[in-house]
Amino acid sequence: MNLSDTVPDAVLWDMDGTLADTEPYWIAAEYDLAAAHGGHWSDEHAEALVGNDLVTSARYIRRHAGIDLTPAQIIDALLDGVVTRVRQHIPWRPGARDLLAALAEAHVPCALVTMSYHRFADAVVAALPEGSFATVVAGDDVRHGKPHPEPYLTAAARLHVDPSRCLAVEDSPTGLASAVAAGVPALGVENVVPLVAAPDRHLVSTLKGLTPADLGLIASTLRAVG
Repeated sequence: MNLSDTVPDAVLWDMDGTLADTEPYWIAAEYDLAAAHGGHWSDEHAEALVGNDLVTSARYIRRHAGIDLTPAQIIDALLDGVVTRVRQHIPWRPGARDLLAALAEAHVPCALVTMSYHRFADAVVAALPEGSFATVVAGDDVRHGKPHPEPYLTAAARLHVDPSRCLAVEDSPTGLASAVAAGVPALGVENVVPLVAAPDRHLVSTLKGLTPADLGLIASTLRAVG
């Protein structure tokens, strides 16, 4: 059996909460923003934003935090907060870097598919070995963010691969919905928000110990179910 028969053609990674445990950075930035402008915030509101594109999140914050800023101003302030934090320390998710390295050794191309903007995503990618990701699809690259399929379809097109032959790695219902809508088999890694089991995704509690062959088996099983 060829290696190409046992691994995905490509692995398409979400970033926040999947590759790096940066969701707490976003939540802290949201609280800071609300406090700085006389607004109010809650963990429930923060969890509602996990996996959303930044424009949708900014509109939600403006409405629910009660602050008089434009969505663009809110996005800039949030990015300032998370970029500052990630430059000090990147809290990698368990097993993520080891799996990335194993995929590189197996010559499986990877794409980062995130609704964060490039100035944040690029800071995270820069902390990884060169070539870890063949391409980065960020929120400022697409017209429609997750849960729309455009982000994952864009990543697959850039890598010149069939979406159904890939595997998406996600941590949010929004991200899983985006991958499934794009026809990409989806692996959900539970983190900040609970994930609901369904025939169109495979759920795990951690990436630790997973191999490229494991990802290939997950992807092929999901394709068979689909």
